[in-house]
Amino acid sequence: MLDTLIAGLLRGNVYALGAVGISLVFGVMNVVNFAQFSFFGLGAMLSWFFIVKLGLPFWLALVAVLVVCGLLGLLINVTVVRPLAKFLPLAAMLSTYAISLILDNASQIAFTAQFRVFPDVLPTSNLHIGNMRFGTSDLVMLGTTAVIMVVMTLFLKYGKIGRAIRATAQDQEAALQMGIPVGQVQHVSFVIASALGGLAGVFIALYVGVANPNSGLDVGLTAFVAATLGGLGSLAGAVIGGFVLGILEAFGIHFFGDTAREIVVFVILIVVLIVRPGGLLGKVPLISTEPLTGTFLGKGRPIRIPRWVWLVAFVVAGVAVPLFGNGYLLTTGTQVLIYAIIAAGFTVTAGQAGVLALGQAGPIAIGAYASALLTLYVHVPFWVALPLAGIAAAVVASILASPIWGVKGHYISIATLGLGIAIVAVIQLVLPQGLYNIPVPEWFGTPLNTPQAYYLIDFVVLAFTLLVMWRLRSSHLGKVISSVGSDEVAALASGVRGRNYKALAFAVSGFFAGIGGSLLAHQYTYIDPTIFTMLMSLLVVTIVILGGINLPYGAVVGAIVLIGAMELLRFTPELRIIVYGLVLILVVRFRPGGVLVRNA
Repeated sequence: MLDTLIAGLLRGNVYALGAVGISLVFGVMNVVNFAQFSFFGLGAMLSWFFIVKLGLPFWLALVAVLVVCGLLGLLINVTVVRPLAKFLPLAAMLSTYAISLILDNASQIAFTAQFRVFPDVLPTSNLHIGNMRFGTSDLVMLGTTAVIMVVMTLFLKYGKIGRAIRATAQDQEAALQMGIPVGQVQHVSFVIASALGGLAGVFIALYVGVANPNSGLDVGLTAFVAATLGGLGSLAGAVIGGFVLGILEAFGIHFFGDTAREIVVFVILIVVLIVRPGGLLGKVPLISTEPLTGTFLGKGRPIRIPRWVWLVAFVVAGVAVPLFGNGYLLTTGTQVLIYAIIAAGFTVTAGQAGVLALGQAGPIAIGAYASALLTLYVHVPFWVALPLAGIAAAVVASILASPIWGVKGHYISIATLGLGIAIVAVIQLVLPQGLYNIPVPEWFGTPLNTPQAYYLIDFVVLAFTLLVMWRLRSSHLGKVISSVGSDEVAALASGVRGRNYKALAFAVSGFFAGIGGSLLAHQYTYIDPTIFTMLMSLLVVTIVILGGINLPYGAVVGAIVLIGAMELLRFTPELRIIVYGLVLILVVRFRPGGVLVRNA
């Protein structure tokens, strides 16, 4: 068991470094920094490049990684994050997600996507305690982290800039009034956070023995959970959260296997947020309105589109495209339509109830697997399995999410992210091999497996989805849900229990996510858990934000831009993602409420 404890301490060491950076940026800017994830992979690749290609000693390479990552973090904050943070918390958060995509794919272009063996710069098994062996590398990693934490503590307690960082984290407005240069403080915080992310990347590469440009996502996401576990904004909490999570994860893997790792991590997160809504050492949010969406509505000048334009668009999409479109256009169109269905349903949760749920991949996966299993093993027809998949996704996701609606602020979004990932992890544990030969839709015994047939099915389902969304929005129920998203305190004063209506909105979104998952399963005819990733969840969110978070038909516009238009760059996948990130940054900068804004 001692070797498991040591393994947990070493992984917790990496998580603590990353979590400190995430909490530091959150504390002084109130921004969830997804770009921090990319610095893990970038730090690993830069250290490999400096040591293997340039022949630098390990310690010099370590310093070079800190400098490069710190300067890159400063550049990102100056050019993208800080300008957008002046507008909205959500705009800045989405910009960090876009930056993360750009960094990951730029690194992949520079270094290629293959795994590189990390050089043996330090002994890994030259020491032992009893029968357990460990190495100088392990002691160096733990010792370096200890020194950094001591230096950070002294810097924040006694340094002039450190005290300014603490003051800004406590109250940014008061810090400005006291003459503290908040802009410079934020720059310094971003530099420190980025450098720590790069250092954590070096350590994880040293620990596992390989480096890869895309290795930062899993480690970064776990570090993010550690920061949330400790309490976003609390540096001491980030350190405690990192080591606690590393140790619990190690023992979870020891007892239940590696496939249960994500389940262990996110169950711990959700339980802690329910018991301690602000994390172990964080402050419990006092506001009821979700800050990532409540301040996002009504920004920007609405674009007035005549009704005849929508009629023409409906005729073109529903008649001209299936009649005259080629196979490639129809195949792309099916992806646009499916994601538009999922995103249109999601506007109830994000746009009306005011909750930015980040784990939509979970309900999508439930719907896909429910429909596939019903048709494969119970021999239920597709047309029956389709609504049952939506119901299954709505019911299961709602039951699992029921404890989290008492969580406030940013934490509710993070809890839904953890829930989505945990759902997919459970599916992977139960059905690790995926499902093959999923039946295609049929109509009186005739297979509907052509691109044209798939497109028409998806188009009809999307039309139904938009009709339901329109009716819901104009109903009394829809207006009550919207009142919760606009001002939960005022709604509560009027006798509206916001928690119940958030849960109902999430169930509606889950239903249409399950419908979308069913369509994906029967049109792919094969599914496995690797399809339903965090990136899928974030894609749904960005589609909604791009089109207009409060408008179901805006989801169609967002899907056309982010899925359809991006197909023009299909020949170069890396460049395609970079362009996607740039488009997202431009949209949140110049159309912060989305392409189709609704002010009321």
